[in-house]
Amino acid sequence: MPTIEVEREDLELLLGMKLPESIEEIDEILSFIKGEAKHIDEKEIHIDVKDSNRADIWGVEGIARALKGILGIERGLKRYSVVGGSGVTVYVDPRLRDIRPYIACAVVRDVNLSDAAIRHIMRFQDKMDQTYGRGRRRTSIGLYDFDLVKPPLRYTVSKPDEISFVPLGFEQEMTLAEILEKHPKGIEYGHIVRQFDVWPIFIDSRGKVLSFPPIINSNDLGRVTIETRNILVEVTGTSYKTVLYTLTNITLALADRGGKIYSAIINYPYEDLGEVITPNLETEKICVNINYVRKIIGMPLGIDEIIDLLERSRYGVSEIVGDDIVVEIPCYRPDVMHPIDVVEDIAIAYDLNKIKPRWPQISTIGGLLPESRLRSLIRELMIGLGYQEVLTFTLTNKTVLFEKMNIPPERVIEVANPKVLSMTCLRSWLLPSLMELLSHNTHVEYPQRIFEVGYCVLPDEKQPNRARDVEKLACVTIHSEASFSEIKSALDALLSNLGLKYRLEETVHGSFIEGRVGKIIVGGLEEVGLIGEINPQVLENWGLENPAAAFEIDLSKIWKLIKIK
Repeated sequence: MPTIEVEREDLELLLGMKLPESIEEIDEILSFIKGEAKHIDEKEIHIDVKDSNRADIWGVEGIARALKGILGIERGLKRYSVVGGSGVTVYVDPRLRDIRPYIACAVVRDVNLSDAAIRHIMRFQDKMDQTYGRGRRRTSIGLYDFDLVKPPLRYTVSKPDEISFVPLGFEQEMTLAEILEKHPKGIEYGHIVRQFDVWPIFIDSRGKVLSFPPIINSNDLGRVTIETRNILVEVTGTSYKTVLYTLTNITLALADRGGKIYSAIINYPYEDLGEVITPNLETEKICVNINYVRKIIGMPLGIDEIIDLLERSRYGVSEIVGDDIVVEIPCYRPDVMHPIDVVEDIAIAYDLNKIKPRWPQISTIGGLLPESRLRSLIRELMIGLGYQEVLTFTLTNKTVLFEKMNIPPERVIEVANPKVLSMTCLRSWLLPSLMELLSHNTHVEYPQRIFEVGYCVLPDEKQPNRARDVEKLACVTIHSEASFSEIKSALDALLSNLGLKYRLEETVHGSFIEGRVGKIIVGGLEEVGLIGEINPQVLENWGLENPAAAFEIDLSKIWKLIKIK
């Protein structure tokens, strides 16, 4: 969880009020933003923020913005608007597509910066880079004195020894390669770009360097002081949405310092993106049912009370339609994705300590669900057939799911801000996970026979969260004589012991050898899975030298076909 260091005087200036002296009273206030004071003295307060989803409160400006609502200093949605165009156009080089493809910019004019304000902006920038930006890999932020910049701007590439400039904090010019070798930031973050032949560079119309993203700014244009009044904000990265959200947070922090926001035009050469105007400060709306709020919180809150709590949480209330409240979500709150997120904020604003706990009003007798008993039975049967159970991660990536399995990509549930590149989405089937495990165990003696009973997640627009959990069983046998006959005998034994009759229907699937793959049809109608010998191309993709055969079945469908007492 991030720890935010704020200067007491600056926070009080942003709030427009004096804070209590005691740590207990300050803790009581901070609890409304899931914060806790870890250290307090006359000058500084160190706040441990427990909410890792709300990037807007990782800076003192966002903390003040949220506390103003809780303390009743300001009510409702704080609206930010773009005053007009800044005259900045950024042209993106198509060669950045596979390096660091995205950029977003804004200009904030008439900012009032003190030494404390600059320190806080720099801390916020660093916190965003390290957490939301995943150590600058997904996003990095640059701030520049706009009065020294000559638009239009170019976000382009350079060879390591082609361009030189004076990096921030240094006095002599360096090439990009020298920066990676000698500058502290180059040493720390150089691994992000070192793998490429050309590296990102951000320059103005005169050819002056603004920055070497995501490494370091120019000392000439990328240095902000208390004399700076007009600031160009730039965010580059590998995730388009994350770049936009990061720009929003930094821009609004400067706007809270008295600045006025002006937009920039980004000209992308990519097919899926053309001309884009940033920042986007539009709000979104979500319907929250009044009875749903009462049910979740467990209290008969009145409509006026719910609206008051929403406004204290800095939401806007657009209208009331029957039992639904149309809630306007602030542009800096991408973490609000479902009505339950709004209800949580209502409960926090009400004060969780005021909600009296109570025992559940029903009595139940514990026991296993029929599905759990069937699950245990299937595990016992597979172990009895000589297969070893394994457990793999639900998080994976598209390369594992599709490319290495020799099939075209399909829609999956992706992680908006993944921490590591190997875990960017939720798996849609189990077999790739087993193949990946086998690829890490080539040193183990063969034959190897493994299985897994686990959940996969499929997109489903009919569900409230637009996703559906599906429980599946997959197994693989791999050795010099692995064959269709062997894996079919395992399937025979499994379904026979479950009292199910099945037949196979020939099909084509890129992960299996053509002519040795079939659909598993149970009950004459229901298709529950696939069985076959693994395609040699798939084996080669995973670095496996022995033949393999596998089947995968959808247990969610099997449950409907079996009755167990």
